Amino acid sequence: MNKSTLINELGQLPANEVQSTFESFIRGSIRNLISGVMAEEVSLLCGAKHHPNDSDYKRAGTSPGLVLLDGESVPISKPRVRKTVKGKTTETVLSSYTAAQNTDKLHEQILLGLTAGVSTRDQKKLKPQTKGISKSQVSRLWVEAGGELLTEFRSIDIAKKDWVALMLDGIFLAKETVAICALGIDSDGRKHMLDFQLGSSENLEVCKGLMQRLKDRDFEIPEERRLLAVLDGSKALEGAVLAYFPNAVIQRCLIHKERNLKGYLPRKYHPELRGYFDRLRKAQGLEAAKEIYKELYRFVKSRNAQATNSLLEAGDTFFGLYRLEVPSTLNTTFLNTNVIENSYRNVRAKIGKVSRWRDETMQAPRWLALALTEAQKGFRQINAHEDIPELIKALNVDNELTALDIDELTK
Repeated sequence: MNKSTLINELGQLPANEVQSTFESFIRGSIRNLISGVMAEEVSLLCGAKHHPNDSDYKRAGTSPGLVLLDGESVPISKPRVRKTVKGKTTETVLSSYTAAQNTDKLHEQILLGLTAGVSTRDQKKLKPQTKGISKSQVSRLWVEAGGELLTEFRSIDIAKKDWVALMLDGIFLAKETVAICALGIDSDGRKHMLDFQLGSSENLEVCKGLMQRLKDRDFEIPEERRLLAVLDGSKALEGAVLAYFPNAVIQRCLIHKERNLKGYLPRKYHPELRGYFDRLRKAQGLEAAKEIYKELYRFVKSRNAQATNSLLEAGDTFFGLYRLEVPSTLNTTFLNTNVIENSYRNVRAKIGKVSRWRDETMQAPRWLALALTEAQKGFRQINAHEDIPELIKALNVDNELTALDIDELTK
């Protein structure tokens, strides 16, 4: 299956079949990688194809062969090499071909090692007895497979989904490298990794770059509906979303806000603070949330001025979901960015040992595409997905949302 065929097929598949198609594509890529390693060994023995060296080894064409992928024999074109010593010529069996035949899933294990955070230098430790697995060869395997995966990750047709909500959150890959990731939730309550944008910080231009890419890929909301956007608290993210979806309902992540407040308050106050946010996560509707907020404000104000300013900074985005008056069963998913934060655990596991990101080789995007694709494998429908129709009704543009006066709440 070539790249364009895969892209067309993915666009026509239901969500539950996309992963199996990806896996089929990756299997084909790994078979190509095995061929590449064998070709590399032939070059080491015989020299470059059109510039042979003076060794005893000579190229002798190809013959049909078999390698193991997922425990199954797969046909492959095997390079042939002959060695001549004292006028006697014998067939040389390539060590890379032997390894691919007799070591089940050899190259899958190499790639799995990479995705688990094993550096290219340490790959040899995984297979100390296997010849032909050098740091440079592993790097070539990863560049090729990772590049293909990045292309496919950004080629999935997202225009055909009925989108309800968008979550945006950032993850720091290094001191001056941050990735803003976007996750969408459709009308069936299914989660989808959409895209990401790299930058030195969560600034407005980086955030707008991500939103523009989503727009270019036709991420749209029906005209009669508002978008629900759940954000990590960055003003740049909020500005970027409103630039592209002016009537979006913005919900500030309450988990991020709770963490911020804990940073200002002594530990002895953390249990009480947690109690307020636990109540907020269970609150049904705007009036209930406002009453708890008033209590929270009085609690914070009496203890720390900086914590008070942090609470007030959220403004009416603290109440985005509550203003929609939807069932509280949806609070678990839409009052925070946990859905996307949980994916970051997988990302950190994959990239934790990468200490230097090379822009010229698109290293960070390749790693991130792989890690987010891996995270997508574990996605399920959100909790209380059966209540999504209520959310869709509440997001109708004809519904007037209750205006909020934060100053009135804090008197």
